Amino acid sequence: MNNNKTISGFSKLTKSEKLDWIEQQFFDGDSTLSETLKQYWHCDNVMQDILDGFSENTISNFPMPFGVAPNFMINGKLYLVPMVIEESSVVAAAAAAAKFWLSRGGFKTEVIGTKKIGQLHFKFTGESSLLQKLFPQIEIYLSEGVKELTKNMRNRGGGIESLQLIDFTDEEENYYQIRGEFETCDSMGANFINSILERFGELLKTFVLNHNEIVADHKDVQIIMAILSNYTPDCMVRASVSCKVEELGTFAGGIGAKEFVDKFTTAVKIAHIDPYRATTHNKGIFNGIDSVVLATGNDFRAIESCGHAYASKDGKYKSLSSCEIKDGEFRFWLDLPLAVGTVGGLTKLHPMAKISHQMLGNPSAEELMCIITSVGLAQNFAALRSLVTTGIQQGHMKMHLQNILIHMGAGPKQILEANKYFEDKTVSFSAVRSFLERPVVSS
Repeated sequence: MNNNKTISGFSKLTKSEKLDWIEQQFFDGDSTLSETLKQYWHCDNVMQDILDGFSENTISNFPMPFGVAPNFMINGKLYLVPMVIEESSVVAAAAAAAKFWLSRGGFKTEVIGTKKIGQLHFKFTGESSLLQKLFPQIEIYLSEGVKELTKNMRNRGGGIESLQLIDFTDEEENYYQIRGEFETCDSMGANFINSILERFGELLKTFVLNHNEIVADHKDVQIIMAILSNYTPDCMVRASVSCKVEELGTFAGGIGAKEFVDKFTTAVKIAHIDPYRATTHNKGIFNGIDSVVLATGNDFRAIESCGHAYASKDGKYKSLSSCEIKDGEFRFWLDLPLAVGTVGGLTKLHPMAKISHQMLGNPSAEELMCIITSVGLAQNFAALRSLVTTGIQQGHMKMHLQNILIHMGAGPKQILEANKYFEDKTVSFSAVRSFLERPVVSS
């Protein structure tokens, strides 16, 4: 095998040529790699071209299960929610929580804000007081200079909401930031915001160069970068569920409503106290959120980074969800900064994302924010309900039984027998292995 695995012009090779090179360099010429990967090429060449266009150096597709969770009652409207995730227990848990709350008023949501943030980072060597004095003029100059770029968005009710000059010179010499707030309507808005900010950089340099109050020695502005921020604490949605404590009913193991509520509220408090628990707690929330975000063609990486930053906003990482008992009523809610779009990006280009939006009734961005956050809350409720009653493994591992059986090479008959055997037993790898290795008693 050639030990030199570097290559120039890899992106210009055809997909088959890429596979041939990878086989030679990394798989000792084993052609089964190509055979395996080609099984996942789309049978429709046009569709495969669309998929290839989403990324670079594609050699195959990576299928993910596309599931649905029924019975989500959100603000009095019933939804069938698409979810893309490889963990079977997530969809099952979300559906179970949705059904639980269906008869208890469902999920209530409120969009608290929809502003996104963009930043122009720059250095200016002149007096800070002069820059502050001139900023009202700069703000007008920048806004006027991007009118053509904002025209369509303004016609839809969006655009630039405000601009603010922030002085960071105490932390980095000569460093300032123009922070903009933007309304992007049903678009996530990344391309719109970034285009505006880059134009701001050009305009700011022109303003400084031509303004007569700025002395010659300080007429150079160094633009460091212009980019949106994925931290959007003013693009916020709240989802909640509530009912009288006694209406919660009885839980697994005969646990009554009062005991359940005591344990549940304590579990949420622990996630506010302990970052180790909060990390797993919030991961469970994002199990639900990410799966809907993926299904609808949105950016789960941006949404996760924003959510985790928000969870640390008070200087300590803690739970995104909260719970209280007041006047005999149980209330559980989730506040989430969430920037999503229903137009642009993959939302209509990806055929499965398009189906997801149709399945949800082609929601607006605000409606989609409400749906996603409700699923995150449902997922959190289901996980905590398991934790404080039966324990997480009973339901979690039972959902993984099929995967374990396939992993261990079980045949169709063994799978049927195992499913029946484990109906009332705890699933574990060792238990499944013991079951498969048991002596077969002939009849």
